[in-house]
Amino acid sequence: MIPNCVVLSPSAIAVPTIVAEAIAPEHASVRRSTSSSIEEWVSIDKPVDGRARITTFETPSRIRARGWWGRLRGQLRPYDAGSAVLLGGALGLILVIIIDTLVGLRHESLLRALYDAARTTATISSPDLPNEPAYLIWGFVAALLVMGFTAAFAAGIVQHLLSGRRVSLIGRRVVPRAGHVVVVGMGQVGLRLAQEFRALGIAVVGIERDHQAPSLVIARDLSIPVLVGDAASRRMLRRAGLSRAIAVVAAGSEERDNIAVAISAIAVAPNVPVVIRAGADDAIDETRSLFHIGAVVDVNGLTAAFVVQAMLGDIPYAVILEGESLLTLDDTGMTLSSSPGSPMRCTC
Repeated sequence: MIPNCVVLSPSAIAVPTIVAEAIAPEHASVRRSTSSSIEEWVSIDKPVDGRARITTFETPSRIRARGWWGRLRGQLRPYDAGSAVLLGGALGLILVIIIDTLVGLRHESLLRALYDAARTTATISSPDLPNEPAYLIWGFVAALLVMGFTAAFAAGIVQHLLSGRRVSLIGRRVVPRAGHVVVVGMGQVGLRLAQEFRALGIAVVGIERDHQAPSLVIARDLSIPVLVGDAASRRMLRRAGLSRAIAVVAAGSEERDNIAVAISAIAVAPNVPVVIRAGADDAIDETRSLFHIGAVVDVNGLTAAFVVQAMLGDIPYAVILEGESLLTLDDTGMTLSSSPGSPMRCTC
């Protein structure tokens, strides 16, 4: 262990502020009470007379319920063309087995009819059919259907395996249909943010443009569903169910890309809150002068304020945004320091 050393990432510093802006904008920050391994959260209000109120925080039950219902609705729901082909092929084969079983019940017991139907669908063998037009026509149609559904099912399986299995059709890794947070950009900040939402009991889905991003493997292991594509596309945001989400967070590393995501999100779902990871880029100021693009969280500024205060000897408990200022707080809510949130610019 290195003495007098504090190890903390920018994501750990900024995520509490982003979480608050997304699900509890009445608070300045929502963070774990102590270490990241403790499943207890506190909310930090904006300071009054130099002191912020720190209270225990629990995710509202209505948000949890909406997320649970959204995940339930996402079970066995296709999320792209490949999953639709896979699900269609599987359901088609099951339907053929059911109809074959019903046809066989006219002459055999239930178990025998089901056994013959399964063998026929698997193209292992076929039972002897009565020499009647209706049976023969059904046998002909069923053979064609089985060929088509089997091909679709096999193609869907191959596509699912080659896609990296980032989203599933059943289980925890389904795309929620409502009551979730859409996190755009699954880098260090985005992945940490998705983990925090999941720990708070909030449904989440990620969007990542780079299909080779290292964080995709980690997200899959954590059962966080991630769609691969450009989130600036309205079609991608609709696939993520943005219109029924509780918030969208543009957490990419490129500020201009985050602005594009915010503009598309406002066009798709104007009533869904937007949180942008950004700093003091000129494009941010120019866009905000035209219309409201959402809550802007300066990750670099929050990190810098934490580091400066830590170097002065007092390690902050939290760093929050107060208007255009950055405040560092101790564990009692007392303000340690205040600094401007945007650096001075030269207008030469």
